[in-house]
Amino acid sequence: MRRIGGRDIVATILIALVAGAIFTSPPLQTLQGLSLDILTALRGKLVRDRRDPATSPVVVVAIDGETYETPPFQGSPTQTWTREIGRVLASITEGGAKVIGFDVIFKNSIEQSEIPFGDTSFGARLKGFDRDYLIALRQISDSGKLVLGEILSNDHPDVPYRAQQVAVRNTVRALNVHTDPDDVIRRMPLSFAIEGRPVPAMAVELAARATGAKPEIAPSGATGLSGYAIPSAVPNTVTLNFRGLGRDIPTYSFVDLRACVEKGDRDFFRRAFDGKVVLLGTILNFEDRKLTSMRLSGGYDGTPAERCALPAPASPPQKARSDVAGVFVHATVVRNLIEHDAVTELGFPLRTILTIAFAAIIVCAACAFAPTTAAIVWLASTAVYAAIAVAAFVHALALPLTEPTLASLAALASMIGYRFVLADRDERFLRKSFALYLAPEVIETMVASGKMPALGGEMRNVTMFFSDLSGFSSIAETMTPGELVTLMNEYLSAMTDIIESHGGYVDKYIGDSIVAMFGAPADDPAHARNAVRAALKCHDKLAELNADHPAFAGHRLSHRIGLNSGEAVVGNIGSRRRFNYTVMSDTVNVASRLEGANKYYGTAIMASESTMAQTGDAFAWRELDAIRVLGRGEAVRVFEPLAEKGAESADQAKAAAAYAEGLARWRARDYAKAADAFGQMADVDPASALFAKRARALAANPPPPDWTPVNTLEGK
Repeated sequence: MRRIGGRDIVATILIALVAGAIFTSPPLQTLQGLSLDILTALRGKLVRDRRDPATSPVVVVAIDGETYETPPFQGSPTQTWTREIGRVLASITEGGAKVIGFDVIFKNSIEQSEIPFGDTSFGARLKGFDRDYLIALRQISDSGKLVLGEILSNDHPDVPYRAQQVAVRNTVRALNVHTDPDDVIRRMPLSFAIEGRPVPAMAVELAARATGAKPEIAPSGATGLSGYAIPSAVPNTVTLNFRGLGRDIPTYSFVDLRACVEKGDRDFFRRAFDGKVVLLGTILNFEDRKLTSMRLSGGYDGTPAERCALPAPASPPQKARSDVAGVFVHATVVRNLIEHDAVTELGFPLRTILTIAFAAIIVCAACAFAPTTAAIVWLASTAVYAAIAVAAFVHALALPLTEPTLASLAALASMIGYRFVLADRDERFLRKSFALYLAPEVIETMVASGKMPALGGEMRNVTMFFSDLSGFSSIAETMTPGELVTLMNEYLSAMTDIIESHGGYVDKYIGDSIVAMFGAPADDPAHARNAVRAALKCHDKLAELNADHPAFAGHRLSHRIGLNSGEAVVGNIGSRRRFNYTVMSDTVNVASRLEGANKYYGTAIMASESTMAQTGDAFAWRELDAIRVLGRGEAVRVFEPLAEKGAESADQAKAAAAYAEGLARWRARDYAKAADAFGQMADVDPASALFAKRARALAANPPPPDWTPVNTLEGK
């Protein structure tokens, strides 16, 4: 996880707001409809929320292909079907139907035909042909059980011919649909303004008559029916809930019902239509087909209902289609209203807030994690949110789906772009600058800490590490160039691996020398401790190489390491055209001098007092001396790290104790006793041998009173 700064927070908020606002804006309102389509498809696929058609309060009587192909309708114009329609409607009414609605419009009567027929017109010779039909309409209408349909239009309205309107006492309601900008029907009008007053749409009128209630319009503009506040995301519309994908609407073939009338089976009409809302409409393959929210899942033209008189025609199993017959749109509205099951959509403010919130979650992930991880978070979050949306849609609540998904995807891409162009520029620079000479784990630490090295230099408290091979020049003279390169590559690689694994940064190689620092460029509060630990490991590793590696055989390499801690300037230093990340200060010079001072004392590692002090009690030490190095007037107390605290050997502890006693006697000017103390380990400890010799010399020739126990080194 990357460190998030104030600029990132501002960018996150802006990206989420902009993405959410764009994808819920009016120009992209088709996304709201697409959400309904996807939710309908997912619910149908995952939940399979099917209902028993027998429980449906609405049924469809279909003038279908079978009707057109069966006598007496086969080959005859539909204007001649009115008598049979009247007979079927009468039987349906006697069967107990609550109300019948027409989704077909007979604009003309055959009695109005002007086709010449002998000395008069064809229509004149058929006067009275529609009498029985009109009587049936009047009788059913008088019982309040019939509503004819019409299409309202300023240019070309479709209305029943005048005699029908008179027969039903103008009980005619509009069949107009509400089409979204993408030509898909997802909502249906509730009412239409006719002569300045609201008149219910066909489906609302049928539901009102079935429930025995009248539609009511609240002061807020919401429409209510029988205590049900109809949800309306778009004013004066109801959002359709195709819960059964059309298969929950029983469908009767009109020609079979006509044959049933001939058969005189009143019980069938009672079983089929008692207490039902009946819609009469056409179901044909190429006429009055509507795209609805079922266009992605596929819808069905109802479920074939029980037959009465005619055998079912041999036909392939019904398949889902992207469009459905228009009569099922009205049937769905009726069922939604009666069962209080219309879809509730969130209004614009809530959709926008939810979209922005989801985008904000994803953009936060994109800001905090790597792009691949953020993409996985987006996929997982989208899947979880989709599952929640489908669960809500089972209960007729439509949460926005496409808007949050697309807005979050756009936010994800925007944040990745922002990071690439702006936020991660320093990180990329850091990785590129240090990739070849800094351990990957150190780079990751720097990136995670967010503390980048300042261009031009900055003050850091660091520990400098200087190492050099002893007498390597003379050894190199005895080797071929190939052998020398192999030896140095193995040595430097081994030492570098140890230094970098302890958080150190190798500044440069100078021949067989290594210059490294701890505490920069990665900020490391334990830099002194890590530097000492690395020095001990390097010393042990060289012993292993001398013992086991073929390239080191016979050379017995030894090295000297100097450590010093303090303030130093670190940064990119050099010319305008070429620079290097390096370090400069007196801290560096002292570490270099301590490396060289090892040869005077016969030690392998020497550290300054400041380094020793910053390691706490992590190591066992012995104080070597107080020295004045070349180029520095102030004395420096120097120490030798022996091992990790508690890990020193018995010989090391014995030598350190004798050396400490001798050093105390030396500084007290008791040179004879100092010589005795140093002499205890002089045979095995070069530093003790050096001080024993010096103590004996001073015992024989004491120094003047102003002498101080400080060793001034003349060389490097």
